[in-house]
Amino acid sequence: MITHVVLFKLKDRSKESIEKARAALASLDGKIPQLRHLEVGADVLHTERSYDLALVAKFDNLADLNAYQIHPLHQEVVKYILSVRESIVAVDYEGS
Repeated sequence: MITHVVLFKLKDRSKESIEKARAALASLDGKIPQLRHLEVGADVLHTERSYDLALVAKFDNLADLNAYQIHPLHQEVVKYILSVRESIVAVDYEGS
């Protein structure tokens, strides 16, 4: 199992902007066959080191993660997120 974790810091940190980005990310749930699990959450602490959103996705293997990365629906969301993000960090790891 591959776990894909992405943290997003947005340019506009208003509640409305964060919710719109969260909804865009969450809209992928159930629409990409290789995506086994998707969780998207908004930060509740709002500290100096906080990111605004977290995405946790799970895939059976690296090939499925790669298929997700290039899927047209994912690419639509990526285009939007890139337009509203200040920064993005990610980690992908293998585990159960």
